[in-house]
Amino acid sequence: MAYSQSAPASSLMTAFSGIQTTRRYLELPDTFYSHVQPTPLRGNVRLVHFNKDLAGEMGLSVDSPEDWAEIGAGRALLEGMEPVAMKYTGHQFGMYNPELGDGRGLLLWETQDPDGRIRDWHLKGAGQTPYSRFGDGRAVLRSTIREYLCSEAMYYLGIPTTRALFLVSSNEPVRRETIETAAALVRVADTHIRFGHFEYAANHLGPEAVRTLADHTIGYHFPDLAELPAAERYPAFFGEVVRRTARTISQWQVVGFCHGVMNSDNMSIIGDTFDYGPYAFLDDFDARYICNHTDQGGRYAYNRQPEIGFINCQYLAHALSSLIDTDDLRRSMREYETTYNSVFPALMREKLGLSGEAEDDQGLIMDTFSMLHEHSVDYTRFFRGLSTLPSRGPGPVRDLFVDRSVADAWLERYERRLESESLTPEERERAMCRVNPKYILRNYLAQQVIEAAREGDYAPLDELLTVLKQPFDEQPEYVRYAQVPPDWGRRMSISCSS
Repeated sequence: MAYSQSAPASSLMTAFSGIQTTRRYLELPDTFYSHVQPTPLRGNVRLVHFNKDLAGEMGLSVDSPEDWAEIGAGRALLEGMEPVAMKYTGHQFGMYNPELGDGRGLLLWETQDPDGRIRDWHLKGAGQTPYSRFGDGRAVLRSTIREYLCSEAMYYLGIPTTRALFLVSSNEPVRRETIETAAALVRVADTHIRFGHFEYAANHLGPEAVRTLADHTIGYHFPDLAELPAAERYPAFFGEVVRRTARTISQWQVVGFCHGVMNSDNMSIIGDTFDYGPYAFLDDFDARYICNHTDQGGRYAYNRQPEIGFINCQYLAHALSSLIDTDDLRRSMREYETTYNSVFPALMREKLGLSGEAEDDQGLIMDTFSMLHEHSVDYTRFFRGLSTLPSRGPGPVRDLFVDRSVADAWLERYERRLESESLTPEERERAMCRVNPKYILRNYLAQQVIEAAREGDYAPLDELLTVLKQPFDEQPEYVRYAQVPPDWGRRMSISCSS
C-alpha cells in the first residue's frame, strides 16, 4: 500500500497490513456523488487525539498515531482512497432543501475489520465541494471536539452511533460567529447513507434510482432481506428502518440526550446517531429543553424528538412510495409507534429497577418525568441516586429537591411498587447501576475541554474520554466529572455553526 503526496509511508503501511479495502458506495451511479480531492489544511497541523480502541477493533496496528495527521489534514491519501462528496437532499426544520450534500466532508473508502464488518471512512472538514453552498468547507476545533467526545460517549452508553478515528487541528483561521481555527476528523460508520439520499433519488432522479439505491442499501446493510421477493423485500426494509429509528430515539429519551438538529438528512438509514452538532445531555430536567439556539420554535426540543423521528420516517415513506404500496407504507409506519411504545417503557422500567410489569407503571413513569420537570431536578443524578438507594439511603435523591417532602412522597410510592418485585435490594442496585450512568457528557465539560484545546492543551480531552468510557462505574478518582454544572454551564444553548 502506497501514498500519494507526502505522507510518511512506513508506519501506515504497517498499520494496514492484512486490511482489505473496498469502495462500495462508488457502485452507485455517479449521480449520487462527485469526485473531489481534499483541500489541504494550511499552517501547522497537530494530531489532537487518536482513537486507539477503535483502531484496535478495526484491526489497525498503530505504532505512530502522529503519522495520521497528514491524512486528516487532507495533505495525503492512501493508495486506494478515492474521495467523493455524497449527494443527498432532505427536510431542514420541516422545509425541503434540494441543495444539500457533503458540503465539507469526503467519503474516502471502506475497510474491513477482522470480523468482516465493513466501515466507511469520512473526512469531515476536507474543504469545499460542489455542495458547499457558499460555505468554506471547513470544520472548526470546537465542533470537531464536540463530535469526537459525543460519539464516544454514546458508544459507551450503548446507543447506536457513528464514531471518530482521529482528530487533527490547524492554526488556519476560519470565520464563524468569531474567528476560530480549522480542524478535521475522520468519522467511521457502517454506512453514511441517510434518509436524505432516498429523498434525493425520489425527487430528482426517478423511480429506477430509488430502486437502485434501495437494492444497494439492502444488499450491504440489510442482507437478511436481500433474497425476499420485491413485494416483500422493500416493505420489510422500510419497516426495519422505522423500528431501528424508534429504538434509537427511545434510547436518546431514556438517557436524556438532545440531538438538536433532527433534519431528515441527519437521519441514518441504519438507525445510528448521526451528525453531532448542537447536542446536549439534560442537566436540570426540562421536557421542553432546546439545545440549539437556532431552533427558535423548539421543533427539535427534547420532548418533541419522538414525534420528529416519526415525521422523518414519513418523509422516507414518501421517498419509497414508488417501491411500496400505500397500505404497506402505512403498516410499516405503525411500527414506529408500536416499537417506541414498547422499547421506551421497558428501558424506563430498567432505570427504575423494575424487573416485572405492573398496571400503573406507565403512570409512575410519566409522574416521575412530571416531578423532575416541575422541580428542575438533575436527571442523571436523580436516577443514579435512585440506583444506590439500598446502599446509600435516600439522601442522594432527597438532596436534589428544594422541597424534600416532594421527594419523600415519591419515594414512598416507589417503595410500595418495589414490594411486588422479586429482586433483592442488592440485586436491584447492581442492575440499576448498569443502566443509570454516573457520568454523562455535560455541555460544560465539553466546553472546558474545548477551551483547553484552544490553548494547545489536549490532556483534559484525553482525561474526559477516559471517564466517558466507563459511564456506569463509580470511578472515585474522577468524581468531579459527575458534579452538577456551574451557573455558567447550565442549560447551555449551542450554535449550529461548525
